[in-house]
Amino acid sequence: MEPPFREKPGLNPRAMTAAPQMAGHHPQGFDSREEESLDRGLSGDVFGREDGHDIVYKTLTWPLVAGLMITEIVSTGLLTLPGTLAAVGVVPGVLVILFLGVFTTYTAWSLIQFKLHHPAVHNMGDAAFILFGPVGREVMGAGTVIFAVLSAGSQILAGQSTLSVLSGGRLCGVAFAAIFTVVVALASFRRTLDGLGYLSIAGGTSIVVAGTVGLAGAAVAPVRPGDVQIAVTTDFTTAFISITNPVFAFTGHSIFFLLISEMKRPRDAMKAAWMLQITATSLYIVFALVSYWYLGSDVASPSFLSLSPLWSKIAFALAIPNFLIGGSLYSHVASKLLFFRLFRHTKHIHSHTSLGWGVWTLLILLANGAAFLLAVSIPVFNYLVSIAAALFVAWYTYGLAGAFWLHDTYHFKGGFRAWFQRPFMFAINVLTVLAGAFVSIGGLYAAVVSMIKASDAGELPRPFQC
Repeated sequence: MEPPFREKPGLNPRAMTAAPQMAGHHPQGFDSREEESLDRGLSGDVFGREDGHDIVYKTLTWPLVAGLMITEIVSTGLLTLPGTLAAVGVVPGVLVILFLGVFTTYTAWSLIQFKLHHPAVHNMGDAAFILFGPVGREVMGAGTVIFAVLSAGSQILAGQSTLSVLSGGRLCGVAFAAIFTVVVALASFRRTLDGLGYLSIAGGTSIVVAGTVGLAGAAVAPVRPGDVQIAVTTDFTTAFISITNPVFAFTGHSIFFLLISEMKRPRDAMKAAWMLQITATSLYIVFALVSYWYLGSDVASPSFLSLSPLWSKIAFALAIPNFLIGGSLYSHVASKLLFFRLFRHTKHIHSHTSLGWGVWTLLILLANGAAFLLAVSIPVFNYLVSIAAALFVAWYTYGLAGAFWLHDTYHFKGGFRAWFQRPFMFAINVLTVLAGAFVSIGGLYAAVVSMIKASDAGELPRPFQC
């Protein structure tokens, strides 16, 4: 479906590659002084000037964006990392986490630079349009929506599991999932991200506190303390499947464009990225090491299940705000991408109209309803999330960052000659594209193999299981 883009200079997506020049950027280089124009909503900005509008989107400060990023990324993936160390050993596991922390900091920087140079980009579909044309926009835009809905469903399942653990299984799990979905939908309903931004402070804090309490519980009631190995000899498939946990624990770049678009000062986005990366990398390493040391080589995934019943309940309970706000953020993103596809550059974006609010309400209900139904009705749902992550998010977080640098350097700094005048950066970004392909193919392989093994072992749940 072709969106109702209007032919406005600097706002038409077919003119997005020219946006840096129209926003004051010289085609031979990116002057940091000129990034001021992006903060004043000049031609090319997604929302333009918002003075006098009913609905104002550009309200986020960088600390709020950092909170949203942390809530999105540092979530259930944290609880799988002790299992990774148990599978491959302490040294390989920690080195992989540390490398990924550094690497994803670079890819976040590359994505942010691309957004600053192309202020009309609102989401990965817009960015893919610049790189690959209409087909790229459709594929990457659809991928963002699909992954957002599946991720919302994953957070609903996490909430369901937590409520089941806390209640001792006194109520059907599907009922818990339904209750959690209603709360997620209510939290995601606001049209702008500032409301979720403030809630994300609680969401980000809760997972950090839950992780800390989990470590305390492991220390107080250890299972197999000291049962650790520096390195583990295993087959390639097992090792690779284990390594995909930290690989995808750092993947959250799919919504960065949308978050930056709603910032008061987009050029502050890297501050938020630094806070995210430092928090995530530090927490991942400490949590994985300490949990592995106290819980031993048989640590479960999620690791909270290896704690004593009391400490497990406390840790899961403290993580509920993270699961709730994370799910709300993903359902909000899925709804907003579709809403903007329908109404971009119309009065329904900034004004309180019956049609605008009616469609927004419908999209929120559809996104959360789809997330709920997929999560509770499909036995292989968790593997579908992994497959979607491999197909799309591996590119959003890793591969496309290299393509962004190659594109902008070629178009604004002198073509092929500009690449070869910067051999180190050229090599880094080519390798980044190849890394995205490797993560995508390897992640897809790992997800499919894991799904087959679970099916053969009879470990898949039944649809709508209580």
